[in-house]
Amino acid sequence: MASITVRNLDENTKQALRERAAKNGRSMEEEARLLLGDTRDTPDSEYTSHTRILPRVQDEILDSTDLTDKRILLIIGGGIAAYKCLDLIRRLRERGAAIRPLMTKAAQEFVTPLSVSAIANDKVFSEIFDRDDEHDIGHIRLSREADLIVVAPATADLMAKMAQGHADNLASTVLMATDKPVLIAPAMNPQMWMHPATQRNIKTLDSDGIQFIGPNTGEMAESGEAGFGRMAEPMEIVSAIGHLLVPDSEPKPLFGKRAIVTSGPTHEPIDPVRYIANRSSGKQGHAIAEALGRAGAEVILVSGPVTIPDPKHPETIHVQTAREMQKAVETALPADIAVMVAAVADWRSVDEADEKMKKEDGKGPSSLKLTENPDILKTLGHHKKRPSLLIGFAAETENLEKHAQAKLKRKNADWIIANDVSPEGGVMGGEQNTVKLISKSGVEDWPQMNKTDVARRLVDEIIEHFSVETLEV
Repeated sequence: MASITVRNLDENTKQALRERAAKNGRSMEEEARLLLGDTRDTPDSEYTSHTRILPRVQDEILDSTDLTDKRILLIIGGGIAAYKCLDLIRRLRERGAAIRPLMTKAAQEFVTPLSVSAIANDKVFSEIFDRDDEHDIGHIRLSREADLIVVAPATADLMAKMAQGHADNLASTVLMATDKPVLIAPAMNPQMWMHPATQRNIKTLDSDGIQFIGPNTGEMAESGEAGFGRMAEPMEIVSAIGHLLVPDSEPKPLFGKRAIVTSGPTHEPIDPVRYIANRSSGKQGHAIAEALGRAGAEVILVSGPVTIPDPKHPETIHVQTAREMQKAVETALPADIAVMVAAVADWRSVDEADEKMKKEDGKGPSSLKLTENPDILKTLGHHKKRPSLLIGFAAETENLEKHAQAKLKRKNADWIIANDVSPEGGVMGGEQNTVKLISKSGVEDWPQMNKTDVARRLVDEIIEHFSVETLEV
């Protein structure tokens, strides 16, 4: 009898399993079971007592996503991953979508327009100065008739054109002229992905509201090259399209679970106009709350003072101070999941002045006596209503893993998401994040991602945690 714990697989193996499962339309657990040789197609109730299997509802929902009458403009960029678009078109048409393909000149060096046209059952558009197409301003028509524009693969060049507002070919002109949502699937060499120019463009596109799917980690087309930059698999892109066009079709693997998320800073008043705080924007916490809600969880978001809007799915409770946040969190118990993302001020002033404290010339700065704020994560870790999965965040500027491991033990948490918030990294208030997942099982290093993708990946880990983790055959 063999045993596998999915969360304890190394990251490369887990990613390979995730991609293989997506390609075959199965869950990771089912794919692992098949690889181990358990091919029984037996109802769950008939499995022997030592074999546990996840319900297949999530995969059935994904496979049955109805895209009938949905119109998708697929812009195919010039990268080796363009070959995947043939399968992507087929998968989308199986679900009833109408695909209108647009190929850049570079894309035609990798895949022929004839192949794309045959599978899409539509003409391939490529030239902005085509007399037949442009007599009625065809690029505007292309940009407005679709329900969604998908760019796959989105090369570094095409992303740069989008970020800088170039309109020098049909693809970039359509993307400039559209008023419809845009989903891009980046694909490029890892060094190109990590280049400062690409990272600046990613931040711009993210702030412009462009949706991302991937990239993934894995082998590159170039010999000996591997890393972060593989285009998302077709089924992953189909899932993302379903989320955008048919929100009700999203799988709800966390349905029935209750989650508490804290986000943003706290403001600890010194006097009516001054306070102690930090640079947290709340973007990461809000993204996690939104992702949990999309996965079906009942989410209570306890937010400190931020300037970003409340996310769509969670119930949001607004607080100012650490003590208010602690009270709101404890009031929201019991919960299955708690993700403590908020950057709570460690200290507060013992005395809050009723009037603005005045500077007195010649007397130097006023002394400020501080006292420690409540430790919300530690309180939950030792609470009689402790959530079954307790996740904390560790924002550090040095000795990241060491401090996070100590925090995991001291706070009695299950996981710590550790991130380096040194000023040069731009994490505080920025769009990108690079984190490590610390647990008793070890350390997972995640590549740099925008905060929305970090949230999605964390929720994927939470889903795996609450799924059947150990498979025995």
